[in-house]
Amino acid sequence: MFEIIVENKFPAAHALRNYKGATEPVHGHNWRSELKLEGPELDDCGLLADFIQIKAWLDEIIGRLDHKFLNETPPFDQINPSAENVAKFIADEFGKVLKEKSPSATVQVASVRVWETDSCSAVYLPK
Repeated sequence: MFEIIVENKFPAAHALRNYKGATEPVHGHNWRSELKLEGPELDDCGLLADFIQIKAWLDEIIGRLDHKFLNETPPFDQINPSAENVAKFIADEFGKVLKEKSPSATVQVASVRVWETDSCSAVYLPK
């Protein structure tokens, strides 16, 4: 099995609903995401996937969150904009892009890690 990782950074604000603590009010983060893809085989160029294309697709998804108040941004207008839910959103959206743009590819989302701070992150594993 092969893996590749693409990272992205974006600033965004959120407020956790039903959370009673210091971070309950609106506050911002310089978020960082790590998309890990996996697959059993390489293409004719020796690549699992093209970093440039993967980065472009990830940038498109992250663009929906970049400089936003997540609580007003779908789907976080309905679900809590926790790091866990942001990681799942990125994984789910990237999975849709892979199916649409590369339906015959054997590469899939292995995990998405999202950092709110340099020392606090959440991971979503789609399996």
